Amino acid sequence: MSGPEDTPHYHGHRDRLRTRFTEVGGDAMPDYELLELVLFRSIPRRDVKPLAKELVRRFGSFAEVLAASPARLMEIEGLGDSIIVDLKIIEASARRLAKGAVAKRPVLSSWSSVLEYCRTAMAFMDKEQFRLLFLDKRNALIADEVQQSGTVDHTPVYPREVVKRALELSASALILVHNHPSGDPTPSSADVKITRDIIEIAGPLGIAVHDHIIVGREGHASLKGLKLI
Repeated sequence: MSGPEDTPHYHGHRDRLRTRFTEVGGDAMPDYELLELVLFRSIPRRDVKPLAKELVRRFGSFAEVLAASPARLMEIEGLGDSIIVDLKIIEASARRLAKGAVAKRPVLSSWSSVLEYCRTAMAFMDKEQFRLLFLDKRNALIADEVQQSGTVDHTPVYPREVVKRALELSASALILVHNHPSGDPTPSSADVKITRDIIEIAGPLGIAVHDHIIVGREGHASLKGLKLI
């Protein structure tokens, strides 16, 4: 018959970590401990602290672990398909939560929520992606679509296709968004040119381009804020 001394040491650690989460919340916990709490449910009978620390060390942060591709996650010893699916479910949930903060609301009056959504959706991707936020006459979000996906440093964007899609959705305005996998959100000359090309085509058709936001691990940049458009 087993007694308390036979209980694996990680049980007590898990209880203490859960208690601390209940008392102080996730924001007060380091990334690896928050990741431990996630892994507890996927790996019920093993000390997951070393695995959580290795994941954060390898990818950089809690957010980057969730955003890592399944192929890269599979490179980590101790991670299998079921655990990776659990991580991707949490990533999808985070995106859905962030999107809920901007859906059907006047986007320009909840700009911080828009930026948070863009960062959650794209900042930690390992390839460039060009996303379009379509707005109605009240500047409420009516659609959010990925227009193109590219390589680590280039995404082909076709201004006429962007405007054509806006007309199909009866959008009155656009916000352009893309990510820089390098982490540095500083706009390139090509970023500025494509934005101006879209504005030139969209303007005569009554479609405003409110901004072009570039996101990366190191923050975000607004072409409007930088007075580049």
